[in-house]
Amino acid sequence: MPARAPGPGDRAAPPDDHRRRPRRRGKALDEAIFQATLDELDENGYANLTMERVAERARAGKASLYRRWPSRVELVMDAASHAFPDPSSPIDTGTLRGDLLAALRGIAQLLSGPAGEALRGVLSDVLSDPARTAEARRRSQGRGRRAIELIVRRAVERGEIDGTAVTPRRVEAGPALLRHHFLFNGVPIPDEVIVEIVDEVMLPLFGCAPGP
Repeated sequence: MPARAPGPGDRAAPPDDHRRRPRRRGKALDEAIFQATLDELDENGYANLTMERVAERARAGKASLYRRWPSRVELVMDAASHAFPDPSSPIDTGTLRGDLLAALRGIAQLLSGPAGEALRGVLSDVLSDPARTAEARRRSQGRGRRAIELIVRRAVERGEIDGTAVTPRRVEAGPALLRHHFLFNGVPIPDEVIVEIVDEVMLPLFGCAPGP
């Protein structure tokens, strides 16, 4: 029996419809799932994100998502962490101040997009449950903190600062202040806020004179 020709009432999927794309496997599938998650966050927000919508967009089976991510909290945290640049190779401007400004500006830019929506949504989901809060913290992986650690280590090697000035609390201070501003004031984060965090807090903590 010949196939029925499309009628005027039929709705054809647009050429770029994500449902037409081939299914992926392995690393390619992971990349597709993370990108689909970020796209859903960007288009529909955390409140409307579902595992089903992510699976459909990524051309993945819903069961394959649930095998790795028990809920959207874990999936969103991994996708947001994946969006952050590799903390092992932060920008090297040649100075501690320049490196810190570049690192915080990069974080601020990410917080203005799907990664920021992910952080707000996850916090609203997990703060009432200590176990889920701990899991979200584990999945965040502290990429911003690790980048700052490498930046200050390079500054020690250049002789800009003394190694005894580097402590975990001092390393965390800048990213923590940036997140605090983001959560209470939203985005975009003004560049003067970033400059103030670096010049008034981070550089003095590491025993360095503030910038110009």
